[in-house]
This record gives sequence, C-alpha cells and structure tokens, in this order.
Amino acid sequence: MSASITAGSARVTGSSVSVMAADAAACSSRSFEVQLLAGRVEACAEQVDAVQARLAQLQLMDWQSPAGLAYRSSLRVQAVALCRAREGVHAAALALRRHSVRVAESVLPAAGGY
Repeated sequence: MSASITAGSARVTGSSVSVMAADAAACSSRSFEVQLLAGRVEACAEQVDAVQARLAQLQLMDWQSPAGLAYRSSLRVQAVALCRAREGVHAAALALRRHSVRVAESVLPAAGGY
C-alpha cells in the first residue's frame, strides 16, 4: 500500500514540476513583453527629447516683433509642459522595467515551499 502512495506522490510531484515549468515559461514570456513595452516607452521619451531640442532652437531665434515675442513666450510654456510629460514618460518606463522583474520573479515558489 505504501508503494502505491509513493507512486501516486511521484506522479503529483512530476505533474507539479511540469506545471511550474509552464508557469515559469509563461512568466518569462510576459516579462519579456513588459520589457519590450518599456523599450517602446523609452523610445517615446527620446522622441519627446527631440521635440524639446527643436523647441529650444525655436526659442533661441531672434524674435523682434510683438507677435514673435508672444510666440516665443508660448513656446516657453509648451516646453515646460513637454518637460513634465517627458518626466512622466521616463517614470513610466522605469516602472515598467521594475514590473518586468517582478513578473519574472512571480513564478518563484513562496518561502517554505507552499
């Protein structure tokens, strides 16, 4: 009777290992997808940086007329808003990178093997 219990336990253990391997593969895949998303968000941040650089060039132009000065002032307001947006995009990319690590770790068994 103990032989059948042992054999049954071995099947459950083997099945558990198989399920854990599948979970690990799925978590690894999800982690990779989150990392890809973080990369796309970082690419957006680089594009925002490029737009900011172009705005800075426009602000440096010699504006003589009152309309030109008003335009420069408007550009300054837009540059500040763009800077805040860039910070938010960078923060989102960082959060995604951290999340991808947590997703990859989520398959690890809890302490005590439960």
